[in-house]
Amino acid sequence: EVQLVESGGGLVQPGGSLRLSCAASGFTLSNYAMSWARQAPGKGLEWVSGINSGGSSTSYADSVKGRFTISRDNAKNTLYLQMNSLKPEDTAVYYCARRTFGIYNTPYLTEYKYRGQGTQVTVSS
Repeated sequence: EVQLVESGGGLVQPGGSLRLSCAASGFTLSNYAMSWARQAPGKGLEWVSGINSGGSSTSYADSVKGRFTISRDNAKNTLYLQMNSLKPEDTAVYYCARRTFGIYNTPYLTEYKYRGQGTQVTVSS
């Protein structure tokens, strides 16, 4: 059974940093592209960042480019999202997602069948 468990969310002041983790189990992480997505209150699910299976290629939504960094440690079965210079508009539930099939990342969330339960990130003073 595919399981994705996010952690690391919390309350942070504007300009602060958080590092999210996603522990993967039930499949071989190195065989799949992964992404982070988020859902702000009252809004739809938004793709944030993606990484290919080997970790050599990453991509970001324009809203987080230059502030967020996605990475992965396949040996530890873990995906990460380093978030710096956080803004109030980054407030959302953050999810990690596994691409249904394939090793290349894509921003199209319909390509990701598996998702964790999410971790809340709140940016507020």
